[in-house]
Amino acid sequence: MKDVTENRNLEDKLQRVQKMEAMGLMAGGIAHDLNNILSGIVSYPELLLMDLPKDSPLRKPIKTIQESGMRAADVVEDLLTIARGVATGKEALDLNTLVTEYLRSAEHQKLERIHPLTVFKTELDAELLNVTGSASHVKKILMNLIANSSEAIEGKGTVTVSTINRYLDEPLKGYEDVRTGEYVLLSVSDDGSGISPQDLDRIFEPFYTKKVMGRSGTGLGLAVVWNSMQDHDGYINVKSSEKGTAFELYFPVTREEVAAEGEEVPLEDYLGHGEKILVVDDEERQREIASGILTKLGYIAESVSSGEDAIEYVKTNPVDLILLDMVMPKGINGRKTYEEIIKIRPGQKAIIASGYAKTKEVDKAQELGAGKYIKKPYTLPKVGLAVKEELEK
Repeated sequence: MKDVTENRNLEDKLQRVQKMEAMGLMAGGIAHDLNNILSGIVSYPELLLMDLPKDSPLRKPIKTIQESGMRAADVVEDLLTIARGVATGKEALDLNTLVTEYLRSAEHQKLERIHPLTVFKTELDAELLNVTGSASHVKKILMNLIANSSEAIEGKGTVTVSTINRYLDEPLKGYEDVRTGEYVLLSVSDDGSGISPQDLDRIFEPFYTKKVMGRSGTGLGLAVVWNSMQDHDGYINVKSSEKGTAFELYFPVTREEVAAEGEEVPLEDYLGHGEKILVVDDEERQREIASGILTKLGYIAESVSSGEDAIEYVKTNPVDLILLDMVMPKGINGRKTYEEIIKIRPGQKAIIASGYAKTKEVDKAQELGAGKYIKKPYTLPKVGLAVKEELEK
């Protein structure tokens, strides 16, 4: 009887994993298409704002369009997180600092206004060790878990965010193998009504939600948390009863020190001096947007619509830098394009762009000598900083 139960549990787990992987693939494809569409909504307003007088009445509605586009881009970011492999910029982090910063953020202040009867409190370990991760993804984890806990409370209640150092040497539910060692435990708990056992097994599935769709979010929040923890080599343990729910997140400890914060780069420092840049992208709108941004920044922008055209172009036209789209379905991809270009122009500088999460093909292109990877939609600071840094190498 025990063997039958174990087999059934393994089959259920395999089905859940396969379902998550299938949804991840679907989410990645949708995100790529949406990023291409959103580029116009995010990037063109930025170019328009640069040309408008400071007192123009058009600035406010154009800024609203841009901010709406950025919020949509955040949803795309969630889809890419579900598609996995997106925590590209990892560094030593102090989770206490990230918790404090999030609780002071505009996003959390908005949540407090929505839930005025909810008390938010912290219990942070003063001797907390550092972890390795992506600050933006950890803050997204916090946002989703705190929002989820807030919505679980009807009337008055408390959401508690706590951190503590923990040595883990015992199994966790849902994991066949847990690495023994030092972890930082980040916990978000509430005193709401709890999660039913049948829902508990499905809460991390994308789009699985008991909330009213469109009013309380997208149904992606906990799927984003689950996939982010996978990317951080961490674990999640969920405890729930009628007295409330606690999400316990285990992050592996690092002995690295947290780097000092860099100062924000002023726009003037992005400006070019007439350097020639070739934009390679199969989407006409993407070429127009990238070329427009580069022109505004003081560069000379040329563009072609395929990797094959880029190879032909550089045979007779030297360029200072190539802005190269990685995914071009109708021809050779960015990695293959760059591989052929450096045969013609050894040491050619390039930066990689894509609407997808970072892939092994991007890694291969960078191993060949390509520089930074930037994710669409394009923004002026994102493009400007990447181009400037690559040209100055």
